[in-house]
Amino acid sequence: MEGEKMNLTELLKMRGFDTTQAIKVIRHQNSACDTTLLYKKGMLEFYQSIQHKHVFKDCDYILSFLGDVGRKAVFVGAYRKINYQMFDPTKIYIPQDYPYPETLQKDRYFYTFEKIDLLTDLIDRLVINWGTRIWHNWLKEYQPREVVEILPKGYTKDFPGFLELIVSFEELSKIILNPDAHRIWHTMLSSVAGIYLILDGVTGNQYVGSAYGQNGILGRWRSYVETQHGNNLSLIQLLQIDPNRHKTFQFSILHTLPISMTPVQVIAYENIYKQKLGSRAFGLNAN
Repeated sequence: MEGEKMNLTELLKMRGFDTTQAIKVIRHQNSACDTTLLYKKGMLEFYQSIQHKHVFKDCDYILSFLGDVGRKAVFVGAYRKINYQMFDPTKIYIPQDYPYPETLQKDRYFYTFEKIDLLTDLIDRLVINWGTRIWHNWLKEYQPREVVEILPKGYTKDFPGFLELIVSFEELSKIILNPDAHRIWHTMLSSVAGIYLILDGVTGNQYVGSAYGQNGILGRWRSYVETQHGNNLSLIQLLQIDPNRHKTFQFSILHTLPISMTPVQVIAYENIYKQKLGSRAFGLNAN
């Protein structure tokens, strides 16, 4: 029928995958654990390997999704189950700084999964309608999950508005380096000058900066993606001590200004925010 959308099972068949196998589809969304944070830290695979109940006992494969807005879910990987054992923290590697040590109990099941080459080009892009409160289901026993959309390659997230905007360095890099997938971001950020804030995720120290000129905030933030420090003295010194520190940086906008404002006018606003936040005496501003 014209206008009918594809479902997940149909998509898998198109890729040549045998959907009659024992396949579970899972959606990670837990009020007690920030699964999005775990995914960003590269710890989601470890998290999904530990289960209180024997939920993966009879399955051969799992298709893993992250919960999104409403009942949507975003694909993050496909895995083949190798084996399982009871969890023993003395014998199983635990990621450093794993944020939920209370879940690491000996009465849990620990599954070994192998990531497989299935829909890898659609990781972080394939969005389905989950349509149920249950977080795990058999692919062949539950109603087909409609493919809601396939996001552009390199897509990060929708532009939220200037005041609501908060992005990590990784997210900012994707936004800057994938303009076709983030056209609205590029349009909006290049249309204004303004005052921005960089938060060091390790110490909480702040850097207040200003953006002006032809490409506004977009042009200034591009320099951070290219250099990691944007030629700021304090950030250069920080990265000399810890070369990966930029990965903890968080960017936000404090105040937008007309793109037509002169550098002197914009810097005057910058100095006001440095005073308000004390970023000279207690933060990362050297002047």
